[in-house]
Amino acid sequence: MKKYVIALDEGTTSVRAGVYDVEKGMFIHRAQQDVGQSFPRSGWVEQDANEIYYKSMYVLNDCVQAAGAENVAGIGIANQRETVVFWNRDTGEPVCPAIVWQCRRTGKFCESIEAPMRKKIKEKTGLLPDAYFSASKIKWNLDNIPEARKLMGEGKLCAGTVESFIVFRLTGRFLSDYTNASRTMLFDIKKLCWDKELCEFFGIPLGILPQPVACDGDFGSVRFGGKQIPITGVLGDQQAALFGQACYREGDGKITYGTGLFMLFHTGDKCISSDSGLLTTIAYTLNGKTSYALEGSAFNAGSAVQWLRDGIGLIQTSGESEELACSVSDSGGISFVPAFTGLGAPHWNSEARALLTGISRGTTKAHIVRAVLESIAFSARDLAECMIRDSGICLREIKCDGGASANSFLMQFQADTLGIPVDRPQERESTLLGASLLSAVSLGLLRSDEIETRRVSEKIFKPSPNRKKFDDLYNSYLFAVKRALMTE
Repeated sequence: MKKYVIALDEGTTSVRAGVYDVEKGMFIHRAQQDVGQSFPRSGWVEQDANEIYYKSMYVLNDCVQAAGAENVAGIGIANQRETVVFWNRDTGEPVCPAIVWQCRRTGKFCESIEAPMRKKIKEKTGLLPDAYFSASKIKWNLDNIPEARKLMGEGKLCAGTVESFIVFRLTGRFLSDYTNASRTMLFDIKKLCWDKELCEFFGIPLGILPQPVACDGDFGSVRFGGKQIPITGVLGDQQAALFGQACYREGDGKITYGTGLFMLFHTGDKCISSDSGLLTTIAYTLNGKTSYALEGSAFNAGSAVQWLRDGIGLIQTSGESEELACSVSDSGGISFVPAFTGLGAPHWNSEARALLTGISRGTTKAHIVRAVLESIAFSARDLAECMIRDSGICLREIKCDGGASANSFLMQFQADTLGIPVDRPQERESTLLGASLLSAVSLGLLRSDEIETRRVSEKIFKPSPNRKKFDDLYNSYLFAVKRALMTE
């Protein structure tokens, strides 16, 4: 009998699933469905939770049919984090639109949180008070959705992140894994439980929240083709990518280049608090052990390349950016700051805006394109230097994934500016791979000491020995950042 696991990735703009052959160490089938978003007001972002669920069922059914239910040992789940779903405990039906992690409707409330409580939030959850996280979204629904308050009074309201909603609809069990719980701003990441004081501050009854469980725990089972298939190996998408990239030891790090840039740095069993505006988060739990990570994000990465293509028409395809960047020897004195929606860590300034400096009569579109790609790498260096400083742990190399990791110019420049190797894998779907591997280990199909061999490098980009050149370019970028911060 073949041993397959199916990974389900609940992304922000699509749901994907893949059939992973544990014996061969590869995906043999994949399915994807796009998921819509709505923007009812400026800064608001919503989704239809039922659309997420039904399209998840579509890709799961597709994968089960491709694999044969009798061959599927289990299902792992990764998901967009922080997005909040409210649903009826009796029917499983959503009460209102899901509030997506990108939504800023609660920004003013989060800014109004006073210093003593801000300090408690950081100490307990590892997070900085921000509309990005789930707590203020839950509070907003309770304050503004009459049906939610009615169901809460009847003991029928469930509030959770996307994986919690999907698991409930599939199995009837009301659970959340530790990594997603750690992104709510309500979860004590050291005690591994909901924090009563924080829940009271946000006005959130503990009874509407799911039971937190370990990532490799039992999440119930779902019937396909007459067979009950267990669900285990559940974690947030960035943590799944960390796991899929074989970042299992202290000092391992990964960067996901998507619309934004997400960097996670494994700190082992050390729950390290950042003095640089980084987040402390649970990386994953495995065999009763909790691992932690520092996390930083840049709001714009792939979106900057999209701007070159769709906004100002300098390129026709994203892939063309690599060819243009390589056509010139440098950026011609151009520096670009990708702050279309502000700057994330370590600056945390939502008012800063994108800036292009150093334009001369000799500037060409190739110079601008190259400067935009370089800015993505410099954003990552910002985060890496903070992580090393805060943790005192050496960063040995970076493993990369996401759409922009296909750009070899960017990956080489990333290695050059960081001064460490950048390792690009053969399997770019690190999120799906991470959920697959964690599920396989949880089911006993793989030993934990075998999983590192399942990640295969495609290419390792080695850094240039000319450190001064890249330090000078980085310092020019930092000067441009200072100017961008003055535009508020």
